[in-house]
Amino acid sequence: MVRTRESANPSELVIAQRLVPIAPSSTLAITAKAKELKAQGHPVISLAAGEPDFPAPPAVSKAIQEALKAGETKYTPTSGLPELKKAVAKKMKSDQGLEVEATNVVISCGAKHSLYNILQVLINPGDDVLVPKPYWVSYPEMVRLAGGNPVFVETSQNGFRMTADLIEKALTPKSRVVLLNSPSNPTGAVLEREQLDAIANLVKRKNLFCISDEIYEYYIFDGGKHISISELMDGWQDFVAVVNGVSKSHSMTGLRIGYTVGHPKLIQKIGILQDHSTSNPTSLSQRGAIAALTMSPEHVQGLKGKFQKKRDFMMKLLEAIPGVEAFCPQGAFYVFASVKNTGLSPADFCKRLLEEAYVAAIPGEGFGSDDYIRLSFATSVEDIEEALARMKTWCEKLS
Repeated sequence: MVRTRESANPSELVIAQRLVPIAPSSTLAITAKAKELKAQGHPVISLAAGEPDFPAPPAVSKAIQEALKAGETKYTPTSGLPELKKAVAKKMKSDQGLEVEATNVVISCGAKHSLYNILQVLINPGDDVLVPKPYWVSYPEMVRLAGGNPVFVETSQNGFRMTADLIEKALTPKSRVVLLNSPSNPTGAVLEREQLDAIANLVKRKNLFCISDEIYEYYIFDGGKHISISELMDGWQDFVAVVNGVSKSHSMTGLRIGYTVGHPKLIQKIGILQDHSTSNPTSLSQRGAIAALTMSPEHVQGLKGKFQKKRDFMMKLLEAIPGVEAFCPQGAFYVFASVKNTGLSPADFCKRLLEEAYVAAIPGEGFGSDDYIRLSFATSVEDIEEALARMKTWCEKLS
């Protein structure tokens, strides 16, 4: 039992009230359970992971090793190495066509850290933040930790896309921030140029601020191309902060490098926040990130083609599984699949699937969905085939 100061009991720990409503990450919880079962000797196949199944590129490993040999194990500037900021600026110019200076960039400990920092800097107690639903599990909790209120914008009847019309209907007098995620985790939905144009106009007209989470930028399929809302707005720095990183694109999830690109004032305040929280991101990881961002784009293009083939393979196998209806993702590396017709809630479905068929998937409740589960195809074709064969056999016994 957690005690409050009013009901203080010396044998109980006092926990800050802001942590009381915060839920643990469902994605990390199911992944931990799968690893536990696997350690016990069970033949677990995980379709839960939110990370690529390949190692970081050799150039990244080499850069880290060389930095270690050179003794680069000391503090760097809190907001990141100047060379890394320059690499981010060059990336924004080549990919988004934006002129960006070092004062527009802050490096953080992963894109999740970047998002957390922005909300801490922007949100006052009671501010409303519009969040697309289904949402990545950490969005609402980050908003709450900043003292804000997540206002969910239901997208399930709109191809999982949060449009300007939906946003405007959800606005309140306290609306402060709109959170975009394209390509989306968990759905894989991608916002089109016309939709982003309309959102950009709304953001300006209503004097809102947009946080654009673009961590899956490079994984858009079927010939599509990523478009950042920042590209579509004159004076974008006054209205948009772009969040990205190297975790998904270069399989550097554990190295924890993300970045925010935005107005110098916002960047400065995030730097001050990091001064008193994390200090600088890991020095060696920053050197790896420089190597990643200066690599040939052919690296990511090749990965995109492989992921599209895995998506198509998973979608084909899912068609044969009774009670499961999958939404075809336009980007990222997840399939969001309805299990409503199985008669089980997503939580029960995933719990039993893991315990009885040794296949790990993420239940939709953590994403704000009572009907869907999330399946990752960021794994081998062999694992996808075996996992979905087990799921098919298991689901046939349910029906």
